[in-house]
Amino acid sequence: MIRVLVADDHPIVRAGLTALLGSLPDVEVVAVVADGHDAVREVVTLRPDVAILDLSMPGLDGIAATREIARVAPQVAVLVLTMYDDDESVFSAMRAGARGYLVKGVEQEDILRAIRSVAAGEAIFGPGVAQRVLGFLTAPRDLAAVPFPELTPRETEVLDLLAAGLNNAAIGARLEVSPKTVANNVSSIFAKLQVADRAQAIIRARDAGLGRPSET
Repeated sequence: MIRVLVADDHPIVRAGLTALLGSLPDVEVVAVVADGHDAVREVVTLRPDVAILDLSMPGLDGIAATREIARVAPQVAVLVLTMYDDDESVFSAMRAGARGYLVKGVEQEDILRAIRSVAAGEAIFGPGVAQRVLGFLTAPRDLAAVPFPELTPRETEVLDLLAAGLNNAAIGARLEVSPKTVANNVSSIFAKLQVADRAQAIIRARDAGLGRPSET
């Protein structure tokens, strides 16, 4: 029996997934929640085999929830089921610890196959996502030229502007995102670079050549 938690802020998606999984003889839905904080809490309490997470959820988003689940309950396999298929979302989820990534709209059989695969310790991606991942892994690149490969492209942008002396509000205005989103990116940058504050992050960034004014 595979014990599954479902986390999605859309009631229709939650109901559909619960009905689908409840019809299977080898799957038991142990919790259904609507935000990332509740997902982490129920994972810690119930220890399901698989946690199906949406990326866009209130409070704690799917990336942050995945990262926290990987920290507090690494034996729980996270399967992302989301509408986002851009590179930043895919690779951010992978770096956070997701074992599978599916884009909403896939066939029911693909979801069931993914649940059983990640529960068995495998990694699995939807068809379009798999091609993107393979392309990234096989494309020639000079890793030495990437200053902080552990950061997502958006986090690198934020770090670059941080090193240029911008505050969170100014960075948010430049990137057209909310200051809260910037603050979340900054916190993730601190954790990944293992720095304690903005000053240390700025030093690391400037040593790597970030924060310089553009030629224009």
